[in-house]
Amino acid sequence: METPEEYNNDLHFNNRIPLDELKTAVNSIKTQLSKIIIGQEDFIELLIVGLLANGHVLIEGVPGIAKTITAKLFAKTLKTDFSRIQFTPDLMPSDVLGTSILNMKTSEFEFKKGPIFSNVILIDEINRAPAKTQAALFEVMEERQITMDGKCHIMEYPFIVLATQNPVEQEGTYALPEAQLDRFLFKIKVGYPNLEQEITILKTHHDRKQQDPENTIEGVLTPEALKTFRAQVQEVLIEDKIFTYIAQLVDKTRNHPHLFLGGSPRASLAIMNASKAYAAINGRDFVTPDDVKKTLEPVLRHRIILSPEREMEGMTPETVIDLISQSIEIPR
Repeated sequence: METPEEYNNDLHFNNRIPLDELKTAVNSIKTQLSKIIIGQEDFIELLIVGLLANGHVLIEGVPGIAKTITAKLFAKTLKTDFSRIQFTPDLMPSDVLGTSILNMKTSEFEFKKGPIFSNVILIDEINRAPAKTQAALFEVMEERQITMDGKCHIMEYPFIVLATQNPVEQEGTYALPEAQLDRFLFKIKVGYPNLEQEITILKTHHDRKQQDPENTIEGVLTPEALKTFRAQVQEVLIEDKIFTYIAQLVDKTRNHPHLFLGGSPRASLAIMNASKAYAAINGRDFVTPDDVKKTLEPVLRHRIILSPEREMEGMTPETVIDLISQSIEIPR
């Protein structure tokens, strides 16, 4: 007769989707980043979930809390090309996408690709560029392609945008259009470390002796492996009651008295895909209500707009999301 341990092991090895390699890769990424990044476990996990769900990520936080370095080192764990674009008020769309240049030898125009043509794109201070430059990102973020001079240029796989912005300094910045915000899977808010974490940060920085942190990070995930893992994430099961739960949560944002604008169907799809990724990195081939609840704030906070009255009262999107979450019955 089998013992409980043997029975559980049999269940583990007979899992419908083989998720062991995915979990190993996720743990390897976390191990690499933990060499440098202290106390940002939730931030790192959301970056990984965004990667597996094939979504772009907007990172918001005050200066000096390792937003940019975390995004750079995260990109370094992937065996892909990396490009960084510093957004400034004088940045033009051609500075990002590229431009056509006349070839004097052939007397024909040739398209010179811009820095957006890479795999992992870090856009630093994304809200410092004007509206026309922001609008240049609409097509490439949604469709992974650029149309220039009537010709379509397809981005290489994988393609993910990681963008940072500063919430406290508004001089010389431009609010991101709602249509662009909606193209980000997550908006991650990064906070200060606690006292113990800050002490650890000081010690590790001292011990590195000015060594470049990028030199300590190794690439652990290839594009081929990522494609396999993303396919596995898409195979994660979702029961009908979970579909209903997600739809009810998003629908509630559209008729909530505290909100001027609610989430679109793209928000529902984002919650579903992110929930499947959460389940997969936890070794499960099915989505639970807890997976859904984990995704609500990062998926919805940049997609909903408070009513003017509630905004004047100091209410936050996170407060309303929590109220909505509590008002919908959790499926059993």
